[in-house]
Amino acid sequence: MHKKNGAVQSSEIKDLVVKGMLEKKARSVKVLDLREIKNAIADYFVICSGTSDTQVEAIADSLEEEVFKSSGQHPWQTEGKQFKDWILVDYVDVVAHVFSQTKRDFYAIEELWGDAKIVEVDNVLEN
Repeated sequence: MHKKNGAVQSSEIKDLVVKGMLEKKARSVKVLDLREIKNAIADYFVICSGTSDTQVEAIADSLEEEVFKSSGQHPWQTEGKQFKDWILVDYVDVVAHVFSQTKRDFYAIEELWGDAKIVEVDNVLEN
């Protein structure tokens, strides 16, 4: 883990979030790089979908575990676990969005942040 001023860099948190998502077979994982967008609220959004409320919750739990295991960081804030159709896990510079497919289609975050560089992640973990 590379640290900048004692903190883990946002690009590394982003990679850990992706790994945690893929551990639970998240679908359509995308990374939105917001660093070049003026007044963006974070460096990265990492977005994925689950096929059920159980999987959505498992994905959110997995990414939190992965980030903590590798960096010791807890999320600054987590929202939506009670409803399990859109769970937001906020690491300040990296914000993970775990959606049910219905909610993802409705909110269309990728379209809202159309100026962001969007990278689609292969849904396969490399060992």
